[in-house]
Amino acid sequence: MPYPDKVLADDEQVVEHLHPHWITLVPATLWFFVICAAGGVGIAFAPDKGTVRLVVIGLIVVVGLALLSWLTFTPWIGWRTTHYVFTTHRVLIRKGVLRHDGRDISLQRINDVGFSQSLWDRIVKAGTLTIESAGEQGQQRLDNIPRSDAMQQTLNRLIEQDGERRARLSYGGAPGYQQPPPGYQPQPGYQQGPPPGYQAQPGYQQGPPYPPTQEYPPQR
Repeated sequence: MPYPDKVLADDEQVVEHLHPHWITLVPATLWFFVICAAGGVGIAFAPDKGTVRLVVIGLIVVVGLALLSWLTFTPWIGWRTTHYVFTTHRVLIRKGVLRHDGRDISLQRINDVGFSQSLWDRIVKAGTLTIESAGEQGQQRLDNIPRSDAMQQTLNRLIEQDGERRARLSYGGAPGYQQPPPGYQPQPGYQQGPPPGYQAQPGYQQGPPYPPTQEYPPQR
């Protein structure tokens, strides 16, 4: 699902939209099967009939739903609502459902990007991305990033491209700016050089042209 365009600037584009690596969902998925199997066994061995059977089955269902909510549904929802977004201007971090936590890091404020991988991370192609930026919260850790080594290279490339874009803007390359077309002629009346009647300061002498011209080899 693409990231909402309403949070992006007019000339901003999403390059990478990531969730934590799928390996983080493995424990939650295993708990789902374990709890369902245990609930099925408990219902199968419940008393055959009477009020006791209804009470036992009701307890099994309530406890099973509570465990599923804690051990399975919460990790699934947390994974789905955690967003790591790399754009052409910044890094966006969004987490949470009821309580929303977010941070935006401008690419021009990022000083360094590093990654770390354990042996298990290398096997499943995950890792931790560390972003050093100027500000009060100088370091930001992004855990369980898919292909963390490739994402480091992507982020470094985006930082370089953002610097080039800002340099073009500062030197007149703003959107809509166009270079003069070939054969461009200045407005009538434009004169190059000093105006007519200009007098140099007393004592001023125009030196020889630079660089000096000399025949080679020198004549003797």
